[in-house]
Amino acid sequence: MALPLGLIAVVTVVDILAPPDVHLGPLLVAAPAVTAAIGGPWLVASVGAVASAAQLTIGVTRRGWLTLNHQMQILALLVVTAVIAVFVALRERQQREMTQVRSVSEAVQRVLLRPLPPRLGPLRVASVYLAAEAEAQVGGDLFAAARTEGRTRVIIGDVRGKGLSSVSDAALLLGAFREAAHQHADLSALTRYLEQSVSRDLVELTETDRGSEEDFITAAVVEIPDDQAVVRLVNCGHPPPLLVHGRHVTPLMTDHPETPLGLGAFAASDYRADTFPLEGDDVLLLYTDGVIEARNAAGAFYPLAERLTTLAGGDAETLVRRLKDDLLAHSGGSLGDDAAVVALQRTPTASDTP
Repeated sequence: MALPLGLIAVVTVVDILAPPDVHLGPLLVAAPAVTAAIGGPWLVASVGAVASAAQLTIGVTRRGWLTLNHQMQILALLVVTAVIAVFVALRERQQREMTQVRSVSEAVQRVLLRPLPPRLGPLRVASVYLAAEAEAQVGGDLFAAARTEGRTRVIIGDVRGKGLSSVSDAALLLGAFREAAHQHADLSALTRYLEQSVSRDLVELTETDRGSEEDFITAAVVEIPDDQAVVRLVNCGHPPPLLVHGRHVTPLMTDHPETPLGLGAFAASDYRADTFPLEGDDVLLLYTDGVIEARNAAGAFYPLAERLTTLAGGDAETLVRRLKDDLLAHSGGSLGDDAAVVALQRTPTASDTP
């Protein structure tokens, strides 16, 4: 408040002491304008009232009465103050609405994307979700994990769709996975159930939203047993997971690629799982296409596999933190699409005998 009040004091004193043909009173309008940056509408109105009183003091002190010029200056100052106060009130209301929207989106994200624990059995776990729109906080990317009967199951996916429909599809798949992961002993059966669940939901959704007819979900479903140094993978149209062994990065390309979830009616599929080695200290990196489609200022995509050869080292949490920082640096701090990353690291205490 020192700035607007000091401005009023300085203008008042200088205008009173200035020669008769010098008038600085119009500068008092800057006081409520400056206050708009630091206070609410009532504070703006209060400072405007003080500035109007200062203008009145200048007129009476210099001439002993208010000339028409001073009357118009006071009137103009009151009008400008009122206009500024109205705009400040509108700005504060918009900020309150934005805060409410952000709090709701954060609550939705906590419900949909429950934070993964740092340990799941013999695995270290780290994850990060980056929304393309900071205000949204949540979108169509998803991940979840479940511990069941001596193994860890993880899913990562990306909904093809926008807005509330994508959030709805993500919520359905996450709910289905968290329940079915404990009911199906076979990874193929689990993935088949997820396909049926997503297909049913999309059929129901098209009855109320014709724009969802072409929606589907790409997903990678993995299973890591506690007593075997392997990872089983069913890939349903998702970017291939990356296996980080030391500084060597290998994409896990399945022999039996499947169609995305929700498109099973268009292609026969048995959802057969492929098996890959996962030794002690190896890191399995799951990600969505928002990572590899992030562009820099020159339009180049983010070279994930190449960057991992330099970012690797340390535990899963360290790798994810380095990857997040490097990805945001590449894209200039903002992404064109939501991005999710999950890193799973087998600890040396786990058995490495296939």
